[in-house]
Amino acid sequence: MDAGGTEPAKGDAVSLRVVLADDEPLARKRLGRLLREAGCEVLEECAHGAAVLEWFATHREADALFLDIQMPGLTGLEVLAELKDPPPVVFVTAHIQYAIQAFEAAAVDYLLKPVSEDRLAKTLERLHHREIPRRKGPELAALLPNPAERFPVRAGEGFVFLDLRKVTHFEVCEEVVYAWAGGERYRTSWTSLAEVETAFPGDDLLRIHRHLLVRPASITGFKPLLGGRGEVRVAGGKTLEVSRGSVPKLRAILGLHGKSEN
Repeated sequence: MDAGGTEPAKGDAVSLRVVLADDEPLARKRLGRLLREAGCEVLEECAHGAAVLEWFATHREADALFLDIQMPGLTGLEVLAELKDPPPVVFVTAHIQYAIQAFEAAAVDYLLKPVSEDRLAKTLERLHHREIPRRKGPELAALLPNPAERFPVRAGEGFVFLDLRKVTHFEVCEEVVYAWAGGERYRTSWTSLAEVETAFPGDDLLRIHRHLLVRPASITGFKPLLGGRGEVRVAGGKTLEVSRGSVPKLRAILGLHGKSEN
């Protein structure tokens, strides 16, 4: 492109610093190229929603966030709901049916793939010249249907998010907390069960052993053992030991208080 012919049209976009997120490598690369050609500084290119949250946890200098709506783990709408003080957001997707939700979430614009240079130029013009009200995460979360409590777990070199309601129990081993869901174990960022209890104070998680924290709703069976101990079976078939000190409270929660031990 001839710099002399394009610079006047680009002048307003030069100062925009943007972050973009798209799980499709080719689409992510193309959007990044278009943004740079339009005069933007691309601060970060993210492959999934968790990476966006990680970046914004330590950075605040972005002028805009370009978000794909359909991504593995967290959707673009869920990412926006998690951000405490998000910059102006532009949703980029191949699906027109999400347009209403996007604008309800106070999105600046809604770009359909494949994004054209002319359409992107109009979006950048809007970003630069308008005062965009920033919506806080908790307010935005109300737009999502029954938002679940989620937490990040390791997935290769990145993260995915687990729904707490799908977790049967947490287990700590050598200062690493693992979450069990669907019969599989996932490594979390926590180092103690106390941190898990602090993260979910109102979710009735019960410490059944010094190294085990169970979600009572996932329990499918209970068996008393000698010495006042016990064991529970959780969804997926795994059996867990219950310490003697934890049995009375567990029995009460399960509605077994006063039932015969035999």
